[in-house]
Amino acid sequence: MSQKNDDYDDIDNTRFFSDFTQKVLNSDRSIRWVGITDQNGIIINERDREGLKPLLTIEENHEFAINTIIRHKTRFKIESKIGELTYTFRRYTKLSRSLIPINENYYYLILTMDFDQYDFDKIITEKIIPLIKEKKEKFVIKKNE
Repeated sequence: MSQKNDDYDDIDNTRFFSDFTQKVLNSDRSIRWVGITDQNGIIINERDREGLKPLLTIEENHEFAINTIIRHKTRFKIESKIGELTYTFRRYTKLSRSLIPINENYYYLILTMDFDQYDFDKIITEKIIPLIKEKKEKFVIKKNE
């Protein structure tokens, strides 16, 4: 019985993550790629903009996500002095990439935008962060039993 409930929870979580990444992707046409990762940088769900030719392979994107989370974790020591992270943003010559914590340093949203998008702060703070806040309680952290 417990296994069956866990299976339903996993199906519900998969649907939720898929729907959420689609909502983020739809929130602005400059968004190229969206991924939800766990605290280790493992991508749980990801989605590309339709018709987009990705710049990175799936493997490179997964490695990039892991490295993004590792870099973020190095800043935990000073967070008590500078405040909690709202988001990070890096601009490259072909795209821009952002990391947004979702909850308790467990789930993260990573996204890429077209390199010529300069309203990134407005998009992140007025479109994406409100989506995260609206659905934050759905990002349930599974405890190992």
